[in-house]
Amino acid sequence: MGSGQVTDWQGKNVTVAGLGVSGIPAAKVLHGLGAKVTVVNDGDDARARAQAADLEALGIAVRLGDGDTLPEGTELIVTAPGWKPDKPLFAAAEEAGVPVWGDVELAWRLRGPDAAPWLAVTGTNGKTTTVQMLASILAAAGLRTAAVGNIGVSLLDAVLGEDQYDVLAVELSSYQLHWAPSLRAHSAAVLNLAPDHLDWHGSMEAYAADKGHVYDGNRVACVYNVADKATEDLVREADVEEGCRAIGFTLGTPAPSQLGIVEGILVDRAFVEDRHKNAQELAEVSDVNPPAPHNVANALAAAALARAYGVPPKAVRDGLRAFTPDAHRIAHVADVEGVAYVDDSKATNTHAAEASLAAYESIVWIAGGLAKGAVFEELVSKSAKRLRGAVLIGADRGLIREALARHAPEVPVVDLDRTDTGAMLAAVQEARRLAVAGDTVLLAPACASMDMFANYNQRGDAFAEAVRELGAGA
Repeated sequence: MGSGQVTDWQGKNVTVAGLGVSGIPAAKVLHGLGAKVTVVNDGDDARARAQAADLEALGIAVRLGDGDTLPEGTELIVTAPGWKPDKPLFAAAEEAGVPVWGDVELAWRLRGPDAAPWLAVTGTNGKTTTVQMLASILAAAGLRTAAVGNIGVSLLDAVLGEDQYDVLAVELSSYQLHWAPSLRAHSAAVLNLAPDHLDWHGSMEAYAADKGHVYDGNRVACVYNVADKATEDLVREADVEEGCRAIGFTLGTPAPSQLGIVEGILVDRAFVEDRHKNAQELAEVSDVNPPAPHNVANALAAAALARAYGVPPKAVRDGLRAFTPDAHRIAHVADVEGVAYVDDSKATNTHAAEASLAAYESIVWIAGGLAKGAVFEELVSKSAKRLRGAVLIGADRGLIREALARHAPEVPVVDLDRTDTGAMLAAVQEARRLAVAGDTVLLAPACASMDMFANYNQRGDAFAEAVRELGAGA
C-alpha cells in the first residue's frame, strides 16, 4: 500500500476487522479516502446491527457474525488492536500475502509530510499517567500537544483533525505495537515489563518483543528503566537511527546518560553539556502528584522524553506541578481517626499493586477480584513486612488468602464471602477495625473488577463512598 496520499487509496479493497472504538473511525476514514471498505465482525447482536446500519448508510459493506473469512479481493486488513494474532482471518491474510495494519499503523501512514513527531510510551503499568505528565510538560513549554493513542483519544483524529500539533504524547499498548510495523517515534520509553496479556501474545518473550517495537527507528532517545533490566535489553536489541542514545531513569543517583534523584531533586545527567561532571536540576520530588515511588519513576520517564525533545528544565517542573492524576490512581480519599484511606482501584494486576503497596509503610490491604491467571506469591512476600492486616473480596480472593498464609502468616486476614453491593462497605468497615492511627487502608486489588463491578472506576467509587460513610459516622 502507498504512502497515504488519497490517490493511493482510490478503489483499494480494504477489510476492517472489528466494529469497535478503532474499527468504525478507520472504516469511515478509509471510505472517505476512496477505498472500497468491507467491515467484518465476529458478533451479530443488536448493537453490532445498529453500528452496521450506520456504516451501510455511508456505502460501507459490513459482514456480521463472520470475522474469520478473508473477503475476496482484500488488499489490506486494518484490524482492531485487540484481535488476537492467531485468528484464522490473519492466517488467511498471510497465505494470500495481504498486509495487516492496526489503527496506529494506519494513522502513522496517513500523516502528512509536516506531521508532528511522536513521543511514545509503553509498559505494563504507568503508561497513561506518564503520557499525561509528558503532555503537561510539553504544554508548559508552550508546545501544541495532546495525549493520544491507547489513552482514549484516537490517533486518527489527531493526525487527520483540524488541530495543528508540534508534537504528540502517544500511549501505545502491546496490542497496538504488534500491528504497527512501520511506526518510527522521535523517542520512546518502555516503563516496565511484567507478565500481562500472555493469553493474547502467547508468551512473555512475544509480549516483550511487541513492547520493544516502540524503540524501532527512534531518532534521539530510547528511554528505559534502570531498575527493570528487561527494558534495557530491549534497547540493546532495537534497530535505531544512527546517533540515538539509551537514556535510563532511576529512583537512585543517576549515572551519566540517566535521569534520577539526588536529595529529593529530580536531576538530568543525560541532556546536559559534559554529563560526566554536570547535572541539571529539573524539579523536586514534592512537585510530583502523588510522590509515591512508582509515580516519581513515571515523572522521570516523562521528563526524559520531554528533554529528548529539547524542553527546558523549567517546563518539566511547571508541567509536573500542573498535572493532576486520573481518578482511582493512588487517590487519597480521606483521613478518618488518624487512618488514611487511599483508592488505587486501577491496580488491576500484581505489578501495579506491588508498586502501590511499596508507597506506604503500614497498610491494611483491601484486595481481590478476578485474578486473570495471576499468582500472588511474589507480591505478598515482597509486601509482607508492610501489612498490618488484609481484607479480601471477590471471586479469586482465595488465591491471595493462600499466598498470605504462606508468606505473611502473622497478618490478620478477613475473608468476605459476598459479592453484593454492600460488600465494599463491609470491607471498609473491617479494614477500619484492623487499622490504627498512622496506618493506610489501601484499596489495591491486584485483580480485575468485573466479578463484582462494571469496571475499576465503579469499584473505586464504591470504596470512596464507603469511606465517606465511615467519616460521617466517625
